[in-house]
Amino acid sequence: MKQKLFFTILFASFGFSGIAHYTGMSAMLQLAACCIAIIFAAGFLGKATEGVAHYAGERIGGFLNATFGNAAELIIAIFLVRDGLFDMVKASITGSIMGNLLLVLGLSVLVGGLKFRTQHFNVMMAGHNASLMLLAVIALFIPAIFARSLTTKETDTFSIIVACILIVAYILWLIFSMVTHKNELSNPAEQPDHHDIAWSRNKSILYLIIATVMVGFTSEWLVGTLDEFTHRFGLSELFVGAFLIAIVGNAAEHSAAVFLALKNKIGAAVEIAVGSSLQIALFVAPVLVIVSYFMGNTMNIVFTTYELAGIGVSAFIAKSISKDGSTNWFEGALLLVVYIILGIAFFLV
Repeated sequence: MKQKLFFTILFASFGFSGIAHYTGMSAMLQLAACCIAIIFAAGFLGKATEGVAHYAGERIGGFLNATFGNAAELIIAIFLVRDGLFDMVKASITGSIMGNLLLVLGLSVLVGGLKFRTQHFNVMMAGHNASLMLLAVIALFIPAIFARSLTTKETDTFSIIVACILIVAYILWLIFSMVTHKNELSNPAEQPDHHDIAWSRNKSILYLIIATVMVGFTSEWLVGTLDEFTHRFGLSELFVGAFLIAIVGNAAEHSAAVFLALKNKIGAAVEIAVGSSLQIALFVAPVLVIVSYFMGNTMNIVFTTYELAGIGVSAFIAKSISKDGSTNWFEGALLLVVYIILGIAFFLV
C-alpha cells in the first residue's frame, strides 16, 4: 500500500512539473513543482539503487548508491554549465560536499545515535576517507592561491590538468577499495537484510534507469526556473547553488543514509555520505571542468574564499568525528550545528 502511494505521488508530481514547464506556468509554481518532483524522483532513485546494491554486494552497492545518488546533482550541473552559470555550478559543488559531510552524515549519525547508544564502522575506511578529503581540499585550494599569478588561458589549462589528476586519483581509490584491499575495508558486522528488498534484480535495474531519466528531465526543468527565482527574492547564486540545489540534489543520499543508520548500518551510511562527497570533489567537479572544455567555454576550478572555507571546515570536522570509527548522537548534532552556521553565513553574503 505504501509503495503504491509512493508511485502515485511520484508520477503525479513528475507529470504536473512537466505540464507546468511546457505550458509556461509561473516560475514560482514551476520551481515548487520541480522541487517536489525531483525529491520523489531522487527517493525512487535511492530505492532502486538499494535494490541493485543488494544483488551486487556491499562494496559495489555503496559505490552505486553514491554514484546514482549524485546523478541528480551531476545532471543539474551539466545543464548549468551549458548555460554558462559557472558560479552557480561551483556553489552547487560546494553545497554538495558540505551537504553530504554535514547534513547527510549529521542526520544519519544523529538518528542512529538516538536509537543505538554507540555505532561502529571500519576505522581503516575512516582514515582513508579523511586522507582523500584532505587531498580534495588541497587540490581546490592550490588553483585558488595561484590563479592571481596566471592568465585566464593558463588558469583554464591548469584546471584541466588538475581535473585529470583528480579523476586518476579517484580511479586509484576505487581499485584500492574494491579490489586490492576490499576485505580490509569491509564492515563484516553489517549483514544485508533480505526482507528489505521488494524488487527483483532485473526490476531494480529497470527502475534505476527509469529513475535516472526522470531525474534528468526534472533537473532541466528546475534549472530553467532558477534565474527568475534568484532575482525575485534577491538571493545570491552562491546561496542558491550551495544550499537549495544541493539539498534537492542530495535527497537520495538523505533517505538512504538515514534509513541505514536506523538499521544500525552506520558503516554503510558513512560510506554513502563521505563517499558521495569524495565522488563530488574527485570525480564530478573534474568531469564538469572537462565537459565545459568540450562545450567550448572552459569552467576553471578556482573557487571563492567563501566556498573554500565551507569545504575546508566541513572536511575538518567530519574528519575529527569519524576518525575513531565510532559515532553517537551528539556528534551528529555537532555536524548539523556547523551546517546551520554555514547556511546563515552563505545567506547573508
